[in-house]
Amino acid sequence: MTRPTIAITMGDPAGIGPEVIMKALAQPEAQALCNMLVIGDAGRLRQAGKIVGSSLEVDALADAKDANFASKNVQCVDLKNVPADLPFGQNSPVAGEAAYRYIEKAVQVVQAGLAQGICTAPLSKEALHAAGHKYPGHTELLAHLTGTPEVSMMLVSPKLRVIHVTTHIGLIDAIKKIEPGLVERVITRGHEVLVKAGIKNPKIGVCAINPHAGENGLFGYGEEAEKITPAVEKCQAKGWDVRGPLPADTLFFLAGRGDYDMVVAMYHDQGHGPIKVLGLESGVNITVGLPVIRTSVDHGTAFDIAGKGIADERSLIEALRQAVDLAPKAA
Repeated sequence: MTRPTIAITMGDPAGIGPEVIMKALAQPEAQALCNMLVIGDAGRLRQAGKIVGSSLEVDALADAKDANFASKNVQCVDLKNVPADLPFGQNSPVAGEAAYRYIEKAVQVVQAGLAQGICTAPLSKEALHAAGHKYPGHTELLAHLTGTPEVSMMLVSPKLRVIHVTTHIGLIDAIKKIEPGLVERVITRGHEVLVKAGIKNPKIGVCAINPHAGENGLFGYGEEAEKITPAVEKCQAKGWDVRGPLPADTLFFLAGRGDYDMVVAMYHDQGHGPIKVLGLESGVNITVGLPVIRTSVDHGTAFDIAGKGIADERSLIEALRQAVDLAPKAA
């Protein structure tokens, strides 16, 4: 079985993406995982390498087909779209445009069969929007580029897996958007991923929207019975071990100690909070439902420390590990 190739997008070049890539690719544990192909700007990677004190050299490639994975050098498909004087730590349309093009190119590379998965460094939504690309984030952008009508965000840490029914919308809008069909589709996508990962009959817990799961109508306006319970019952009818709607605070405690293989969160902060308490360095973001494997670090561009060489690369290494685990293996 040959080693999979993972396309690593550089993210916003003004953020910590270039630095964490240069730090991660120098680690033996990352080198042992897969062939790593960076989609970005070779000049910016070299600059980041100097900042973090890396001895790695960077090969600038015109095409992914030119990659030499026998080399110890970083293999970078060089889009040459970052000015040498672009400052770290600042939003700009130039950086937003560059980050968009890295994602676009990575999708093309995977679709051409030159990589088996995508691992993304963070981008800035503000910079992305300033460049004219009006997407809430990576997840929605990748869905557009692959022609996928609906995807889900899953966050994974060593102790917890969380898939989200809604993500980057306001809380009032999220509650309006939640309905039984959407909840059922999200549970289904999560179930499929866990089965492919080798969990034959995953135990899935579904969060309520209201405190105490509504306490039989005491809290809220019957959202659990209207929006969530029908979806849970349909999944149970398929023979799946799906339970809920359950009080989120209790469910996350039980899942954290291993009682559940996955939690279904109803909105962004309900799912992100518990994962981030466990540590940003261990969290991985997986887009579920795409025709390509995509994992990501579970942190942002960190403009406040960008260019200082102190960013933590462990989340990127874990994201690479998850991409390798999920990627189709070439014979």
